[in-house]
Amino acid sequence: MKRFIPFITKDPVVAVIRLNGVIAASARGATLSDASLAPVIERAFSRGKPAAVALLVNSPGGSPVQSSLIAARIRRLAEEKKLPVHAFVEDVAASGGYWLACAADDIWVDDSSIVGSIGVISASFGLHEAMARLGIERRVHTAGKDKSMLDPFRPERPEDVARLRAIQAQIHDSFIAHVTSRRGARLAGTEDLFSGEFWAGRRGVELGLADGIGHLVPRMKEVYGDKVRFAAYGPKRSLFQRFGASLGGELTAAIEDRAHWSRFGLS
Repeated sequence: MKRFIPFITKDPVVAVIRLNGVIAASARGATLSDASLAPVIERAFSRGKPAAVALLVNSPGGSPVQSSLIAARIRRLAEEKKLPVHAFVEDVAASGGYWLACAADDIWVDDSSIVGSIGVISASFGLHEAMARLGIERRVHTAGKDKSMLDPFRPERPEDVARLRAIQAQIHDSFIAHVTSRRGARLAGTEDLFSGEFWAGRRGVELGLADGIGHLVPRMKEVYGDKVRFAAYGPKRSLFQRFGASLGGELTAAIEDRAHWSRFGLS
C-alpha cells in the first residue's frame, strides 16, 4: 500500500533494458534495431520515474548504423531525463555490441565477458573460378562502370578493394570517436585498442574498456541501496516471429547470426 500513500518515499527503481542479439536493420529473429528498440528504450526512461537505467548487453555486433542510432537514442534520453546509465556485459559486448555498451556512463563485466573488437569487417566469397570450371557465363549489364562493384561472380578488382577500405576507414573513425568520447581518459594508452582485437573481462578493465567486475543486482544494490527494485524492458516478438511463419528466412538468419557469434568462440 505504500506506493498509494502521498509523501512516502518510494524504493528506487532501476529500469533494465536487455540488448541481446545481433544488431541489424531487419526485424528477423533475435536482432536489435533502432526501430524495434525505440519504444522499449522510451518506456524504460519514462515510465515510473526510474532512478537509473541499466543495459544488459550481450551482442557480437552487426550494423554500425543501427549501433549508432540505438546508442544515440540512449544518450539523448539520458541527457533529457538526467538519468545515469549503467551497462552490464554478459557473454560479449564486441564491435557494435561494445558501441552500445559505451552509451552507458559506466561498464561492468564478468571475468569471462568478451569486450572490444573496435573495428570494421566486410566478408564475402569469390566464385568466378568455380563458375568457369562449371562452364557458367555471368551476364551483368549496368549503367555506371562501378555499379557491380565487389561482384563475387567476377575477379576482384584492386580499385574496388580500395574503395571498400576507404569506406571502412570512415566507419572505423566514427567508432573510435564514439568510444573515446564516452570512455575518455579511462582508456589505457599502452595498447592499440582500436585494432579490432578483443579481450576477456578483467583485461578489458585494465585497458579501460570497462570500469570493473560486477553483476547487475549486487552492483545496483551497492549504488542505490538494498531496497532497489528492477523493472525489465525488452522487445516483444510478434506472433509471426514466435511461431516461425517464415522458416526459410529464420534458418538463413540463424546461420548468419551464428557466424557473428562464432568469431568470439560463442556459437
